[in-house]
Amino acid sequence: MTRKFVVSLVASVVLGFAANAHSAERVRIRGTIETVGSDSLNVKSRDGQDVAVKLKPGWTVTGVVPAAVADIKPGDFVGIASQQTGSGVAGAIEVVIFPASMKGTGEGDRPWDLKPNSSMTNATVSNVVKSVNGPTLTLTFQGKEKTINIPDGTPIVTFAPATKDDVKPGAGVFVMGDPAGAERVVVGLKGIAPPM
Repeated sequence: MTRKFVVSLVASVVLGFAANAHSAERVRIRGTIETVGSDSLNVKSRDGQDVAVKLKPGWTVTGVVPAAVADIKPGDFVGIASQQTGSGVAGAIEVVIFPASMKGTGEGDRPWDLKPNSSMTNATVSNVVKSVNGPTLTLTFQGKEKTINIPDGTPIVTFAPATKDDVKPGAGVFVMGDPAGAERVVVGLKGIAPPM
């Protein structure tokens, strides 16, 4: 049976993964576009569900492209989904490097649904230490610190310009919203799937 969701997308939420008072009403859709209509998308979600996404008039699109761990420098603003490990240092599941113009967007640390018990931390990189298990970052946000290790193979992306022509069948997308209708779609460019 086909599950249908009507979702909304607020730029500060998708681009900054910001907390929202109505977060319980939000739906995150991760998957591959199957069809595109004038005001809708049909997406095959990562868990194999067919999801209908309504698009609001004037909806926009943001792209993500591959980046590398070597691109992360002290002073950069990043969004990292992570899980705690037995060592006490969180392990990254994915990393988004924000453009300088978006520094501070959605700053903080909050629960995230990418994997069980995962969290999303949007913060400034204050230190990078190389280790045998990949670099370990010290992140600062709202007067706090969090240490996250980035294991080899962790997906790392950054935002890039995209157009509605990039929102097409076969493209990977990430959409988050509520029942009001989507305002923005995050689409993977160069054949990647948005990892967030």
